Order: sequence, then structure tokens, then C-alpha cells
Amino acid sequence: MKKITFLALHLGYGGIEKCISNVANLLSNDYKIEILTTYKLYDKEAYPLNKNIEVKYLTNVVPNRKELRYDLKHLKIISLVKEIFKAIKVLYLKKKTMKDAIINSDSDIIISSRIYFNKILSKYGKCKKIAWEHNHHHNDKKYIKSFISSCKNIDKVVLVSRELKEYYKKLFNEQNIKCEAVYIPNFVEISNKRSKLDNNNLICVGRLSKEKGILDLINVFKIVEMEEGNVKLNIIGDGLEYQNIKKKIIGLNLTRKIKLLGYKNTDEINKYYQESCLYLMTSYTESFGLVLVEAMSCGIPCLAFDSADGANYIIKNDYNGYLIKNRNEHEMANIILKLLKDRKKLKELSDNAYDTSKKYSKENTKKYWLDLLG
Repeated sequence: MKKITFLALHLGYGGIEKCISNVANLLSNDYKIEILTTYKLYDKEAYPLNKNIEVKYLTNVVPNRKELRYDLKHLKIISLVKEIFKAIKVLYLKKKTMKDAIINSDSDIIISSRIYFNKILSKYGKCKKIAWEHNHHHNDKKYIKSFISSCKNIDKVVLVSRELKEYYKKLFNEQNIKCEAVYIPNFVEISNKRSKLDNNNLICVGRLSKEKGILDLINVFKIVEMEEGNVKLNIIGDGLEYQNIKKKIIGLNLTRKIKLLGYKNTDEINKYYQESCLYLMTSYTESFGLVLVEAMSCGIPCLAFDSADGANYIIKNDYNGYLIKNRNEHEMANIILKLLKDRKKLKELSDNAYDTSKKYSKENTKKYWLDLLG
């Protein structure tokens, strides 16, 4: 049985980490699976892994950005100096441990999940080398250049959309880079229980970070709530923006209508999906938007700002949801209000959303991976 090693920064909560866990589980009956991860953020992995998957944590340190920001903001000089030295140690170990692990690996295939790891794998890997790109470039020339450079000695790169595959294939050819671009979509477990759409519950799932635009989401909800009082919003996830988001909710007197639920496991999230009627995404950027497919698998139509590139691959206007141009908060709020009043249209979108999710089934994605891995 061939051995595959996945390279992960951590196995905490996040889209990349969920994808790694999903695909590792998907392939664990056909390959010997190992995950090398730099940091251990929690006592156990955020997303369940099959028992035959081996996880190796490479360091006993964790990033200290939060502590650095706090000490800098409050001018705690002595503590700040200590945290700076710790940060240097963290960065040193991050590179050294992954480099050593790759050099000493006995795997047949190594799959990298980030540009940072691509570069190390490209230089030191002695087996079949695959990069797995989870991010959209958003026309960032510096990012594109860095990604392409990281793939110079990589055999194949997996892209999560056909558009990105063609984009990088063209650039690889132009620069005479031998790396093959391959399309493999992310997948979700298709739910056997759909929402009844018999409520006014809205939902958003994701990391509470600035790029997710949650503060803008609250603005949208406030507009909706002013016209339709019987509406609620559940926000699942945690992150650095938690306090800012909570402060805004309190300031707009929405604590009874908006719930910050923190992290939830897959079963808990599915339950909230099944008790919702619309999914809202206000991200500034989004590589793929796996949460959209997850919501659609429960029959939830999705609304998103079109600045979230990944959403553009999944949402089709007036079919399974709506894409809102120019981050227009009033436009998003107006569409929400119209759908809350038009259950026939909501049901139509729901049926189409469920059909869309089937394209991202586990079975289809596994075929792609098995073909790639040979």
C-alpha cells in the first residue's frame, strides 16, 4: 500500500484544515495516510480523522501573534521583548522541523497545502510532489508570482476550480514550468435532511477575521431587522474579530437577534443549517466557499458579495442564490426581505441549491483524487 503524507500548518478550525481532514479520510482505505502538522492548537484535531491515519506534530510551540499585538498595544516592553524572541523561535522551528521531516520522509507522495510548504517540498522532496492550492489569487501579482515560483519543482498542483486550473496552466506554459495543473473540487457530505424553510433564521459560518466581513454582515442584518422584526442571525465560528463583532452587536441593540455561537462540530452546524432559510456570505475574499456547498446540501439558498471570488463558482443568480455587486449592503438586505416574503421562490432556490451540492459529492471527488494519485 502506497503512503501519502499531507503537510499541514495545524489541524485546528479552518477551511484548509477541514479539506485536509476530509481528503485524508477519503483516501485512508486506499493508501497509508500520514499528516505532518507544525502546530498543535488543541488537545485533539478539530475535524475527526479515521483511526488508521497517523498524525505527527512537529513542534511544541504555537504562534504568539495575539500576545505580540497585546504587548505592543499596551507598551509592555519587557514582555514584548520576550514575545519577539519566542516568535523568532516559532518561525525557526516552523521551517526546520518541516524541512527535516520532508528530507527523512519515506512516503511515495507528499501533498503540500500552502505556498510556504510548497517551497520546502520543492527543494527537499524526493518523491512525487503535489501542491494543493486552496486560495484565490484575487489578481494579487505578488501572490501569483510567489505561488508560481513555489511550483517550479512540483509535479502537479491541485486547483479547486476549473477557472483557476486554466489560469495557472496558461502561466505555467508561458514560463516553461513543468508542473501540471489539475482540477479537483472540494466535497461535502450530502445531507439526508433538508431545511423546511419554515422560519426566518439566517446563518453564517466561518472564522471571525476581517476578511470575512462580519461587521458588514451585521449592517445588512440591521437593515433587514428594521423592516422585518421576526428575523434572527446565527454566526458560527470564532477568531480575532470576536470582540469587535460583539461590541457592534451590542451597540446596535441586536443581542436578542444575533447569536455568536462560537465553534461547533459538523453535526451541530448541520442542525443549524437545517433550522435556517438563508445563508449569508459577506467575505471580502474567498478561495472556494466550501461553506456555501455545505449550506446548499441542506437546501439552503445562498447570498454573497461577488468580491468573494469562490462564491462566483458556486452561486448562480436567481438559480440557487444571489451574488451582490459592489458589496452593496442595501441590495443584499432587499433580496433577503423579498425572499422572506416569497416562500415559493425560496423553495425553488432551495431545490436548485440542493441539486448544486450534488456536484461536490464525496464519490465524485474521490474519483478525481484516485486518478491523480495513480
